[in-house]
Amino acid sequence: MSQSSEECAADQGQTCEETQKLQVAAASIDVEEPCSSPHLMATSLKDQTSEETQVSKDVEEPCSSSQLLMASDQDDSEDETASTSSDLQHPYDSSSESTEDLDDQEVQGSPVIPPDQSDSTDLPVMTVDGKVDFLVNYMLYKYQVKEVMSMNDIMTLIVREDEDRFHEILMRASERMEMVFGLDVKEVDPINHCYALFIKLGLTYDGMRNDEYSFPKTGLLILILGVVFMKGNRATEEEIWEVLNPMGIYAGMTHFMFGDPRELITDEFVREQYLEYQPIANSDPIQYEYVWGLRAKAETSKMRVLEFVAKVHGSDPTVFLSQYEEALIEEEERTLTMLLEHADSSSTSGESSSDTSSNFSQV
Repeated sequence: MSQSSEECAADQGQTCEETQKLQVAAASIDVEEPCSSPHLMATSLKDQTSEETQVSKDVEEPCSSSQLLMASDQDDSEDETASTSSDLQHPYDSSSESTEDLDDQEVQGSPVIPPDQSDSTDLPVMTVDGKVDFLVNYMLYKYQVKEVMSMNDIMTLIVREDEDRFHEILMRASERMEMVFGLDVKEVDPINHCYALFIKLGLTYDGMRNDEYSFPKTGLLILILGVVFMKGNRATEEEIWEVLNPMGIYAGMTHFMFGDPRELITDEFVREQYLEYQPIANSDPIQYEYVWGLRAKAETSKMRVLEFVAKVHGSDPTVFLSQYEEALIEEEERTLTMLLEHADSSSTSGESSSDTSSNFSQV
């Protein structure tokens, strides 16, 4: 094996180990009684291992030969498939894996180095789990460089002798990209079997920086939007950290993926208008809460977020009855608004056309 391949394998393994411990429950939300008042809890998603890399924030056409679409403003209805994670656990339950902190990690992340195709035959033999880890790493690298992934490359570099398990490996890696990083893997070229990554739920933010150690932040954003919605459309700071702490994410403590989490949530997410951070009325001493910001309301919907939450739990959105009814009302209101806007537009267009015809007849 060449030196570059050895370095790649070492970095890949190191990255895997760190994200495997994270066990991010992307929208770790549950209710004590599904059909009663909204309550939140974190879920321990099994096998949420992830490789990290980074991305620029350019929006590209996914169907071009070498470009990757990063912003998803398309229909997300096809995104929600049955989850393989069915364990519902409270963040303070006994799952040591889901609550294990990353503070003991000496290395705070490493950039992803692409595999050297010329040395692919020299790569070490990996288990299927290892190949899933490696594929997540590879996907993140492709997201960074804005390139599509071909089935042929994935087979040659990663799947290799486990050809009959290609779809299993791809599905598991795709679920981790979705739950941890808030990214969807979609086939954009059915003929050549090419895949691209898209931001979930109609959002246009991934929080990427132009440096080697930057990771997508959309997964954390979706998690917090879910917490806020499931808590009755407003969540206190304490409630947010009750969900994040068991995942090894603490205010004021640098996280290898998110940097300073409190700064990210309170400053960047607020600045990007996905959240509003406001004092709670009549609180003494003063306390603060989060609500959805204008951009979150414009780009996504309560139903999309609820569908994501339900998928995390391997359940149906109707299980969360009060939230489902609220999301349905919002969907109906949006549909009505769109119909009225379309009617107004058609009416204006008709009047303009009538005026033009009248002017011609006078001539």
